[in-house]
Amino acid sequence: KARYLALDCEMVGVGRGGKGSSVARVTLVDWDGRIVWDEFVRQEQEVTDYRTFVSGITPLDMEVATLTFDECRQKVQALISDKILVGHALKNDMRALNITHPWYITRDTAKYEPFMKTRFDDAILWPRKLKDLAFEKLQGRQIQREGEPHSAQEDAAAAMALYRTVRTKWEKIMDYKISKTKEVEQKRITTTTR
Repeated sequence: KARYLALDCEMVGVGRGGKGSSVARVTLVDWDGRIVWDEFVRQEQEVTDYRTFVSGITPLDMEVATLTFDECRQKVQALISDKILVGHALKNDMRALNITHPWYITRDTAKYEPFMKTRFDDAILWPRKLKDLAFEKLQGRQIQREGEPHSAQEDAAAAMALYRTVRTKWEKIMDYKISKTKEVEQKRITTTTR
């Protein structure tokens, strides 16, 4: 259980019309959905849209935030190092935090094929909303309720709970992908050393 953490970030809008996104809160939860780390991030640019209806972030939250973006990045990177990182649409959070995590220890519930849906008639798989997956796969669990702001802890915990329901199957797929990757790398090394 100690090997797993789930991540979720909340953003505020910066720049003209609040179109730019800036990380304002970062939450990490453990295997059981309990908060491991939950911090507001001090903004370096003026916040032009708090997006409170979605983010739950208020001007007061930003006034009391002392953690800089760089401190936040370093802390998150240290906490997730060598952990299996779980989340939903992690690419967005990772990009916002400007960090990377190895693919073979990343579990994104938005990209797990059995959780995805077919887009149109073209058989292309498309991610589903975390809210819909939680309701469908976690016995009617309700998150991101209408008219309420998102909760980073609730969202991260839902992603972790989804992962736990399919962990055995997902890990078999990952073992296969990892072994295939190693084979390809070994062939490449053999070919280049000849």
